Amino acid sequence: MKTNWRVLLPALGALLGAAACADNGGGRVGFAVTSRGTAALALAAGDTTVIALGTDTIILRGAQLVLRKIELKKVEAAACDSLPETSDCEEFEVGTTLVSLPLGATAVAAIVTVNAPAGRYDELEFKIHRPDASKDAAFLALHPEFTGVSIRVTGTYSQAGTRSDFTFTSDLDASQEMGLDPPISVANGSPLNVTLRVDVATWFLNGAGTALVNPASANKGQPNAAVVQTHITASLKALHDDNEDGRDDDHEGS
Repeated sequence: MKTNWRVLLPALGALLGAAACADNGGGRVGFAVTSRGTAALALAAGDTTVIALGTDTIILRGAQLVLRKIELKKVEAAACDSLPETSDCEEFEVGTTLVSLPLGATAVAAIVTVNAPAGRYDELEFKIHRPDASKDAAFLALHPEFTGVSIRVTGTYSQAGTRSDFTFTSDLDASQEMGLDPPISVANGSPLNVTLRVDVATWFLNGAGTALVNPASANKGQPNAAVVQTHITASLKALHDDNEDGRDDDHEGS
């Protein structure tokens, strides 16, 4: 699946105009996403990801998140949300953006690149956002299936050979803060990339992590809704990833 540039480009154009700091020194910082994570569970199969545990499998055909207010925080800065836009928090994207996680053989999906002032940054902040009809009318006109939905996954669940298609949705609406350890350093004239890893292979494990659950049983009001939501928030990690392979450059192999 591809990032929807019709939503991204208008906000990006305004952002680049506000954040154009190249004349004052700084570097180019990219933001990307990957679903690469627990290799023991997930296998690439064409343009799909297969999660296998025991005799059960989940074939992921699509996985999408709605994100907004994606920011990098300087080491010396306080929380981004409490500071004006001209402070030490560099914004990648302030509008509501639909992000399709790369599945199958695709390791990383690039989202946006911006100019950032030179300095050391130690945190990526963003919000998993449940669109609201009054605030996100333009976004929902393009994506009506995300009304009240921040996460949507489609695929096939197989248990002991019995297969069923599923659509999983979540209305998770939460700010996330991901530490970068060690902090990344943006240098004048140098490119750098930060990747948000979403280990989707862990989302549909049971509470003990010993078996897969049917993703349909994790929809709102269903018995596995709480455990899957916990797995989703635990699956997120910010990585320094200059070669854009979905791996942490500072901790090779992780």
